[in-house]
Amino acid sequence: MSMSPAVRNRLIAVAALVVAAGGLAFIAFGNLGENLVYYWSPKELLSQGERAYGPTIRLGGLVKAGSIQWNAAHTELQFRVAEGREADAPNVLVRSTEVPPQMFRDNIGVVVEGTYSEAAVFQSNRLMVNHSNEYRAPKEGEQRNWKETVTDASAATSPAAGSSAQTVKP
Repeated sequence: MSMSPAVRNRLIAVAALVVAAGGLAFIAFGNLGENLVYYWSPKELLSQGERAYGPTIRLGGLVKAGSIQWNAAHTELQFRVAEGREADAPNVLVRSTEVPPQMFRDNIGVVVEGTYSEAAVFQSNRLMVNHSNEYRAPKEGEQRNWKETVTDASAATSPAAGSSAQTVKP
């Protein structure tokens, strides 16, 4: 018993549709939700209550001025991510065991990825700094040596002599 080309083509088309529908159903109804990463601001995170505990979250905002504490001896960083620059803006305490990027400072935009705990602490396992991609050429007469730039940046992130923790001031 041989199939005509038209019947064979229809069977191939039906089989392809069944495979595509099965793949789409797996994506739609599978455990894809467990792999989602939510992006929230501090205000949104705090408004979620118990729902915020546990899942992986990306928290975005500004580093609250005066909140950075860096302990280089133990590679511990603690700071607050705030909704805005206002003193009373909603903010969340963040702890990380990463070395902060060189551009990390007060009032810079950050995105931290991690989990929020019932102790109201966001434990970050990834820290990213938002920055402009615009290059600003030195002003006329302004000359900076690259060694000075590196020295200035390392002085801002290294602890003072005799102290294991300090507030970083750029």
